[in-house]
Amino acid sequence: MDTTSRLIMLLEVVEQGSFSKAAELRNIDRSVISKQISKLEEELGVRLLNRTTRSFSLTAAGAEMVKKAAELRLLLQDTVQMAENYHQEPRGLLRITSSSYIGKYYLLPVVNDFQKRFPQVNIELRLDDRVIDMVSEGFDLAFRVGEPRDSSLIARKIARNRMLILATPQFIETYGEPKAMSDLAELPAAAYTSNHIRFESISYIDDNGKHQEQPINPVFRSNDGEALLEKVLSHTAFCTSPAFFFADHIDHTQLVPLLTHVNLPDYSAMYAVYPHRDLPVRTRLFLDAARHYIGESVPRWEHNIPGINDIYQPKR
Repeated sequence: MDTTSRLIMLLEVVEQGSFSKAAELRNIDRSVISKQISKLEEELGVRLLNRTTRSFSLTAAGAEMVKKAAELRLLLQDTVQMAENYHQEPRGLLRITSSSYIGKYYLLPVVNDFQKRFPQVNIELRLDDRVIDMVSEGFDLAFRVGEPRDSSLIARKIARNRMLILATPQFIETYGEPKAMSDLAELPAAAYTSNHIRFESISYIDDNGKHQEQPINPVFRSNDGEALLEKVLSHTAFCTSPAFFFADHIDHTQLVPLLTHVNLPDYSAMYAVYPHRDLPVRTRLFLDAARHYIGESVPRWEHNIPGINDIYQPKR
């Protein structure tokens, strides 16, 4: 028997109130318990119990060891539960909420693959751009851009989110290519707008390292990423956008980045949000699958953006 097992045995003696009851709990002889506690004291080099023929009391060191033993037992239980989760077939209902664009383009492929692997898991994917109350509405997992305002929720960063200024080659041919941020004020823009977010300007860092705001001229607003994309692809507006919106359309024939020498700070990152740290196996496995699909070090939406690491960066 090792030290850990003997510490747990000491905890049981204290919880049961006697050596005899602890022995009954384990279905072993009382003398075995007594011998193991004595060995524990020898190993630790400190007396843990003051014993009499009928009772015992904890020493100061014993009281501290019992506290640690309780923490150790809880850790061991959690470890066993985690191991069991890996061998259990996930099943049941998994309720996920997400903004519409993230859900359609980055979660639905994960859902489809996940249910092929785990057919006994039913998934409800609620696409809603409003921020919901996860606890009261009964959701297991949320995917959002930006950290949650509710500090009681657990937030895990999934991927960074670079900012881009985009237009079509035809737009540039019609309106001219901007050379400085101030030129954007005169150009028609498409801007994302919702109940919580309204783009009226573009944040950037000037040559002195100071944060600046450049006002823009939104001639079209929408809370839908696909509508914004169609507007920009009509060659009648440019758009400033987080990279995950338009990444698949950035090439020399569709969308090109403007003012790539300007230092644009990253937009809010994408987070997975959940109400409790102790996730059911189906939730944890889906979260792992989403992280793998989206990519943490380099998000999948950056793979198609030429020279992403060289644009909108600080001057070296």
